[in-house]
Amino acid sequence: MRGVLFLLVFTLLAALPVPARAADVPFPLPKEPDTVRLDRVSGPSFLRVPPACYRQECALVIVSHPRGQTAERLHSSPQIAELVRALLDVPLAVLLSDDGGPNTWGSPAALDQVASLRDEAVTHFAFNGRTYALGLSMGGLLALRSALPGSPYPVSGVALIDAWVDLRAAWGTSGQRRAEIGAAYGLTGEPDPSLNPLAGAEAAPPLPLLVLASPEDTTVPARSNAERLFVRAEPHVSEFVKMSGPHLGGNRFSPATAQHLASFFRRLEARAAEQARRR
Repeated sequence: MRGVLFLLVFTLLAALPVPARAADVPFPLPKEPDTVRLDRVSGPSFLRVPPACYRQECALVIVSHPRGQTAERLHSSPQIAELVRALLDVPLAVLLSDDGGPNTWGSPAALDQVASLRDEAVTHFAFNGRTYALGLSMGGLLALRSALPGSPYPVSGVALIDAWVDLRAAWGTSGQRRAEIGAAYGLTGEPDPSLNPLAGAEAAPPLPLLVLASPEDTTVPARSNAERLFVRAEPHVSEFVKMSGPHLGGNRFSPATAQHLASFFRRLEARAAEQARRR
């Protein structure tokens, strides 16, 4: 009987279309999304895996947090949970990233840490090779940087909510932000344009973008961030959603916003599947 059970388990695991290590695939397969904690010196990150992503290949969405926050705070937030649920339903795996600390401002060092988190995360589910980025406020800088040429991993689309994308503009807004950016980048003066993700995007090929921003946001001005970036959006698959209210207001975490995110990534996944069929 034990031998028959072992053979059945082995057969089921072998049938899973996963590049992950077999030891990382739970058995029996879960009925609810899993949570995998990924620890680093700067703090933990949390990978959410829907059951479907053990049975079929899925993409990964990496979520980068606002200023002063952590992956632990995202993981415990009911507002973020609304967005994550919609992504898990696509189905997509979701990595709530520590980003190397609470105030890393999209630095290259932070991106290197996220690259290592991504490499570990994709061993825990059936990864289809595609990665997307979602940046909230300060996290927009890292999300955008990850999609630019020279990134340590490829990113196939970026979603941004009230996001900073102009590092030099952020530097100029307050002494505290200057101190944080200087520490994160190892600077003693204003960031060179080569470090600015917005400048990189303006020189790069158009990106698939979903941008949600409000003209009433006085923390991250939409005109000098979201609107400037969206000029570089890839047509047909990109979308600019004009929001109302203050920075990271409650409507950013509504079911409607969650469905905007899910629809954007679903659209990109459908396009990738169609391109694969044509090859």
